[in-house]
Amino acid sequence: MVDSNGPLGVFDSGVGGLTVMDAIMKRLPGESIIYLGDTARVPYGTKSADTVIRYAKGCAGILVERGIKLLVVACNTASAYAIDALRKELTIPVLGVIEPGARRAVAATQSGRIGVIGTTGTIRSERYQKTIKSLEPSSRVFCKACPLFVPLAEEGWTTGSVPLLAASTYLAEMLHQEIDTLVLGCTHYPLLKRVIAETVGPGVTLVDSAEATSEAVCNTLSELNAFRPEGSPSQRSFLVTDDPENFERTGRRFLNDAIDAIEWVDVS
Repeated sequence: MVDSNGPLGVFDSGVGGLTVMDAIMKRLPGESIIYLGDTARVPYGTKSADTVIRYAKGCAGILVERGIKLLVVACNTASAYAIDALRKELTIPVLGVIEPGARRAVAATQSGRIGVIGTTGTIRSERYQKTIKSLEPSSRVFCKACPLFVPLAEEGWTTGSVPLLAASTYLAEMLHQEIDTLVLGCTHYPLLKRVIAETVGPGVTLVDSAEATSEAVCNTLSELNAFRPEGSPSQRSFLVTDDPENFERTGRRFLNDAIDAIEWVDVS
């Protein structure tokens, strides 16, 4: 049984998962959410699979202790490496960002030629490729790691010549493959959606995994009849493993809102 009064738990290696939290809040404004950013150990994208799994279990444990009713792994790398381990260990529903994004990409494509961009760790895991192929075996999947997109998003360099040059360089080979759908396989990338869209052109559909994940959360709560009772006050809170001030300053760009009630937690 899931306690419908419990909050949703969302965790990421840093601030990127705030795009997922933002999408969930817009779709489910009545739900309470606890966000955990493992900012002391960011980034996960360059870590080994065993390390990511260990970090993810620690973060999940903190959120479970706070009574969450559902866990969202709002980190593509953690979803790639740790989702199966978390589902085996936890008794609450666990959702990642990869499967919802893959499902939406398969539904959107007309040609079956799908591109995926993400961190080095996410692309190296081949989780998107395998998930998309399991959903539609005839599809062709073309992947590219775009590591510079993360610091550009965090620094607020989301428009202008610098991000446009990075996008053009990263995506040139993929466009040569004539993709018609592109998965933004990192929670930072929605901040660069305008530049990416300009680079790939109107013939390519962009799939935002944050939006797809928020839909999956809504569907799961509906299946479990676990929506927060109407009229119950909703709250949001933030946990970080490093300096709260840095998180608050950078996080504003991702959540499009002020961030308060930030609490430091120890996951060592």
